[in-house]
Amino acid sequence: MKNELMKHFVAGAESLNFAHAAREQGVSRATLVASVKELEAELGHPLFDYSASTTTLTPAGEALLATTLEQLAKQAAAAAANVAPPGGKAKASKGKGRAPAVKGAPRVGKRRQSR
Repeated sequence: MKNELMKHFVAGAESLNFAHAAREQGVSRATLVASVKELEAELGHPLFDYSASTTTLTPAGEALLATTLEQLAKQAAAAAANVAPPGGKAKASKGKGRAPAVKGAPRVGKRRQSR
């Protein structure tokens, strides 16, 4: 399952209002509903009870919400553990840049012609 689908499902399940959840996620309501429908098709059973007067989760939706929250928490902890600590040794640039030409100084890399 895609991480984005799971985040959209969690947002919808926690707020139980697709318009509010879509605004929170920064997507359109249609995108959020399409993500939930795609997830339901992938799992093979409904996650929300669409026949109720208000948006509610089905028992399968409640179970998926619990496991999804655990997975997202583990992913966040793993991502936080992989962050390199701040600081460290600075590395100097070792490029082959040219030094500015100084008037009267011999040119670097040029030999004087012998007479």
